[in-house]
Amino acid sequence: MERAELTALLTSEGLRLVDELGAIDSSDEVARTVSRLRAQGLSPDLVSAAVGQARLRTRARAKFGDFADRMLLTRAGLEQATRLSVGARHAGRFRDAGVRRVADLGCGIGGDALAFAGIGLDVLAVDADETTAALAAYNLAAFGDTATVRHARAEDVALDGVDAVWLDPARRTAGHTETARVAAGDWSPPLEWVFALAQRIPAGIKLGPAFDRAQIPADAEAQWISVDGSTIELVVWTGKLARAGVRRSALVVRSDRAAELTAPSDAEDAEVRPLGAFVHEPEGAVIRARLIGEVARRLDAGMLAPGIAYLTSDAEITSPFVQSFRFLEELPTDLKALRQALREREIGTLEIKKRGVDVDPAAFRTQLKLKGPRTATLILTRAGTSRIALLAERVTG
Repeated sequence: MERAELTALLTSEGLRLVDELGAIDSSDEVARTVSRLRAQGLSPDLVSAAVGQARLRTRARAKFGDFADRMLLTRAGLEQATRLSVGARHAGRFRDAGVRRVADLGCGIGGDALAFAGIGLDVLAVDADETTAALAAYNLAAFGDTATVRHARAEDVALDGVDAVWLDPARRTAGHTETARVAAGDWSPPLEWVFALAQRIPAGIKLGPAFDRAQIPADAEAQWISVDGSTIELVVWTGKLARAGVRRSALVVRSDRAAELTAPSDAEDAEVRPLGAFVHEPEGAVIRARLIGEVARRLDAGMLAPGIAYLTSDAEITSPFVQSFRFLEELPTDLKALRQALREREIGTLEIKKRGVDVDPAAFRTQLKLKGPRTATLILTRAGTSRIALLAERVTG
């Protein structure tokens, strides 16, 4: 967001206009709305800012629910923001650890700070980007003195009276208009500084789920989180925010339900066993946390192949930690023969799952030239040194 747009937006006219626009769902609707507002004589900066906010608020409802209709956002800020339901779980951990005042260093648009303030914690929210800090201040204004926002670098903020910190080191660009790809040394704040601070004061550090595990401190708790099938983040917890005896955690959230798997370390994989009546795919958080073996042993399942994140069992399994598929039959892996087999079975809609094979599912689906009224799942993977194709159907429950 440019400064001129922010200036136009943070006026009674600008804020009223955003509220009046309501939901804007499509590019065509954006174009029509811009044309209508410009024809009314409104300034280009005001129109751009108001329509952009209306579109972002519509998208933000997936993360913030009804709160989105009272927030000011940027595209990259929304992409980086924690879902409010997940943020509430983080906030609960701070509260349960006896934290009363938390510093949110790298607060972005204020998503996590909203969750902290929402359960009664005092929050000092800090962001190095002036525009982003201004938006966070607006979003947190309803909490009054409970939430204070500062435009500053995290490294420059005095933490007197703060019980713990929440850090979201990110590859940010000025204004949060876009998310840029930068070198590892360009994290803001720097990772070296982040981890050093986390050794001095209890901390929660939000990182991408693919973060280099070698950089995770040995005495910290690493918690990977999946929401509705997508692995969204890794949180490294230190000090009293880290649970005793827990160094690896997989939190799986679906709708309003959550389940967690914890362990003192990475789990050894389970033994390989022959293909059974069911194939199970562990949730992404379980895979990232390297707790596949833990899940397998709990569910009396085995690995389908060494080093491949598929499990198999003869019994049907209901677990939040895996997605299950009923094995129907093995099909040929040759493209032409596979295409013919799927046509004979009248399969026109095919979900393609793959692990351990170099396949682009979208391109492969096009090559199959599917036709027919039936639906199925195709699992492409390896058994030993051989590539296999397993026709299956999802088990729902």
